[in-house]
Amino acid sequence: MPSIQLPEIYCPFPTKISRYAQEAEMHTTEWVRAFGLVNSEKAWAKFKRARFAALSARAFPTADKEEVFIAADFNTWLFMLDDQNDEAKFGKTDFLDMIIHIITNILQGKPVSTSPEGESLAASFSDLIERMEPISTPGWRERFAQSMTDYLRACSWEGENRVAGRTPTVADYIAQRPYTGALYCDIELIEVLEKIYLPDSVRLHPDVQQLALSCNNVVCWANDLFSFAKESKHGDVHNLVLALKHERNYSLEEAIAETAKMHDEEVQKFINLSLHLPNFGPALNIELERYITILRSWMRANLDWSFGDTARYAMNIKEVANGKWALSTADSEEFV
Repeated sequence: MPSIQLPEIYCPFPTKISRYAQEAEMHTTEWVRAFGLVNSEKAWAKFKRARFAALSARAFPTADKEEVFIAADFNTWLFMLDDQNDEAKFGKTDFLDMIIHIITNILQGKPVSTSPEGESLAASFSDLIERMEPISTPGWRERFAQSMTDYLRACSWEGENRVAGRTPTVADYIAQRPYTGALYCDIELIEVLEKIYLPDSVRLHPDVQQLALSCNNVVCWANDLFSFAKESKHGDVHNLVLALKHERNYSLEEAIAETAKMHDEEVQKFINLSLHLPNFGPALNIELERYITILRSWMRANLDWSFGDTARYAMNIKEVANGKWALSTADSEEFV
């Protein structure tokens, strides 16, 4: 294995987890089973090691039980779609086109017809939308549908790049990454799952929008650090480490270091901005702080889940001191 000096990354936010975490794990396992999302013994073993529900239990630590179940099922659905799109159907657009057609029709309340290949994903997503409806407003459902549409469009962008053998520029990758990770969909869920209601005057304020973007970047760029070896091995170029290496002619070590530096700068940007927000009035300031607390939970949850819960990544991540996290490779993983 080439000797690569892996940097530390910074994330000083406190760890939290829902009291419903174990119940969510059991619920999501049964939900996946009921919709036939996992069918083989090998896939079940992989699913159980991934522990997707734990991520949502950490990210939405104060949500009620049924709301945690929705988050756990939704994020499990996203991971399974991502795996099928990236691996089972790598380099093909027909599978993604089918999924976009299914999801768009469901979001618009239209009848859905699909091949057997898409039945489980369609039925399970329909179930999620039905469960979200009673706890949401028409305005929220419109925003969530737009976030899902943005996510699917970004997936199409990735698919087109793969088919064309095209490596995105760093600027294009950074612009698209907040959407390819689907985290904006989860950020929309904060309102209905955590019962945090921000009026447009607050939610759309540039500083609040930047907080959401910084949270998104921190989570996605950390994931890029955790997964670059796997993605490079599969020939996928949609990773900040690999985009930096390609465009700037960096060594792998330089690209990793630059990604970690960008991650840490984004964490610091989030911290600085959260300390200097406008005064929206006592009641709205309290709601906004609750919202920011969940954004912090998401950034910390991503690390806690990645190093403590899941076996999804071949990178080891360990908190060392003062918000610093050390990265190391799993014994079985080699850099490409």
